[in-house]
Amino acid sequence: MIDKLEYTNKHELIFLDQSLLPLKEKYLKTKNYKDIVEAIKALRIRGAPLIGIAAAYGVVMGVHHYNTENRKNFQIHFYKVIESFRNSRPTARNLFYALERMTKVFEENLEAEFNDLEDLLLREADAIFDEDVEMCNRIGVNGADLLGEKSTVLTHCNAGELATGGIGTALGIIYTAKKQGKDVLVYADETRPLLQGARLTTYELGANGIEHDLIIDSMAANLMKEQQIDCVIIGADRIASNGDVVNKVGSYSLAVNCAFHKIPFYVAAPGTTIDFDTETGDKIEIEERDADEITQVRGEKITGSNVNVMNPAFDLVPNNLVTAIVTEYKVHYPPYNFGRLKQMFQSYIQTLPSRNDDD
Repeated sequence: MIDKLEYTNKHELIFLDQSLLPLKEKYLKTKNYKDIVEAIKALRIRGAPLIGIAAAYGVVMGVHHYNTENRKNFQIHFYKVIESFRNSRPTARNLFYALERMTKVFEENLEAEFNDLEDLLLREADAIFDEDVEMCNRIGVNGADLLGEKSTVLTHCNAGELATGGIGTALGIIYTAKKQGKDVLVYADETRPLLQGARLTTYELGANGIEHDLIIDSMAANLMKEQQIDCVIIGADRIASNGDVVNKVGSYSLAVNCAFHKIPFYVAAPGTTIDFDTETGDKIEIEERDADEITQVRGEKITGSNVNVMNPAFDLVPNNLVTAIVTEYKVHYPPYNFGRLKQMFQSYIQTLPSRNDDD
């Protein structure tokens, strides 16, 4: 398992700087929650579930390192920390899910001693981490059943260990299938503009002994035409209650190509990624990122100075193009109606065991 981040007993967060991978494995250490906000914005910490975990620990760190005896000031600071994380990335549902849980713990214990409240917040952050590990494991088992004894899978961006607390979602399915003895070949597309597929997914697949080839994004359709792809599996940053999926830009193109070539298009995500209160995907805010991500490569300008840029981080895959959505609960098929399942998912998450249950 790749070590992504750790909250230490010195109340600091140590995390792997994913922006430097795979050429350099560098761990950063901080006691300042603002550094975590910056790391999330800069994609040093990335992947919807891992962003939520990091933000939860960032809230704990923000509380611990704030010195005051004034309860009102303490409350004002807490909500300032929460708002800083809320503004870091607008699309990933897991971020807001984690912040909602941390806020709930805070508001239910407003009269507690500051140290006791901090302990409760840390316990909640640990629970969010633990639950994601277990959800990834169960997604892997559920999704592995979709793969034959010999399968060729195309995946987009990075939805593996680096994006989650556990083994990943889309890649977690592949790792689980491999452990079951299935023969899996993975095509990882490069995933422009920041090359998360080329940099991160190939790094992971190599570390886990999975046979893989790297392809450019525009090669996928031709591989499908030549019947080289059995299915596509992606992760998700947010899923609407009707099954519309928002994921890394380029996901929609893959879904359209799968529909044309009659290839299954699977989405793997924990229940925490589902926005039960948003009916359709067109209501989801799509993050627009800095033009430099397209006009520069490793800090070097590759375009003229007057080029206009559109750089949405995500696109929307309508539910009619999604063959199935794999969660920790089960494999869901159309018609999707996650709004009706909201209470079931919330109850189910509460039953997930902690990694420390056997301690």
